[in-house]
Amino acid sequence: MTQKKYLITGGAGFIGSNLAFELQNQGHSVTVVDDFSSGHFKNLLGFKGDVIAANIFEEMPGEAYFDGIFHEAAITDTNIHDQKLMMEMNVEAFKNVLYYAAANDIKRVVYASSAATYGNGECPMKVSQTPKPENIYGFSKAIMDNVAREFAAENRDMVIVGLRYFNVYGPGEYYKGKTASMMYQLYNQMKQGYRPKIFKMGEQERDFVYIKDVIKANMCALNNAKESCVVNVGTGIPRNFNDIVKCLNNELRLNLAPDYIDNPYSFYQMKTQADISYTTEKIGYTPDYTLEKGIADYVKVLEARNAK
Repeated sequence: MTQKKYLITGGAGFIGSNLAFELQNQGHSVTVVDDFSSGHFKNLLGFKGDVIAANIFEEMPGEAYFDGIFHEAAITDTNIHDQKLMMEMNVEAFKNVLYYAAANDIKRVVYASSAATYGNGECPMKVSQTPKPENIYGFSKAIMDNVAREFAAENRDMVIVGLRYFNVYGPGEYYKGKTASMMYQLYNQMKQGYRPKIFKMGEQERDFVYIKDVIKANMCALNNAKESCVVNVGTGIPRNFNDIVKCLNNELRLNLAPDYIDNPYSFYQMKTQADISYTTEKIGYTPDYTLEKGIADYVKVLEARNAK
């Protein structure tokens, strides 16, 4: 395989760091840009490439050639309600990435969009439906998709692929705090012997997608996409929170009943489900991990990490 050079924004974060190691393991040269506002250096322990501390809303790295850019940098905390800040850090920073790519003759950009663009839209959620975000985070991602579409139309020699991530979980999310997945939060509760707290009656459904499938989708977008597009990244199969507790009980050899609590949120997505038929068509992605297989793999990693 010919070694190539890739730039990852937000490369010290959850998905960005997993991408960095995947590309490194494939023998490529990788440069990470991160302002460490939410990323953590420990996510990159063992990383062999360069790490540039910078806020891409304010500046991009000096002129350089890369074979592609993976744009993962963003504010992802949906509890942040500062609309101007969210739009600057997500939309305006994305524009800087696209302008940088065009100016440096970089022909492929893969960026993180989100299922939050759909809000409480109809399921299964299709990229053809009108976005109905319920928060400023989802709105910022919907506008990023608009920006990407317009930029791609003006720069037809580029391939720009947006990946609408659904509910991602897996190794590398340890430093996300309260925004970490329910798998991680419930694992920690149950590991300490507490009954897992979930909203009544645990029947809310999510399209939970394991990090290894998310990385696979990024590689498919990099290697297989023939034209610019926005696609869903999920499993296509919604599962409820009771299922998570059951899987964790099974892997941890426990029998802890859920502790059902009232939902304090006036807005809450009752169900997310990705239609991934278009994803398969456009980038050749199909998931490898069911909820059971993903949680089993994740718990092995968490148990080994705790043993240290």
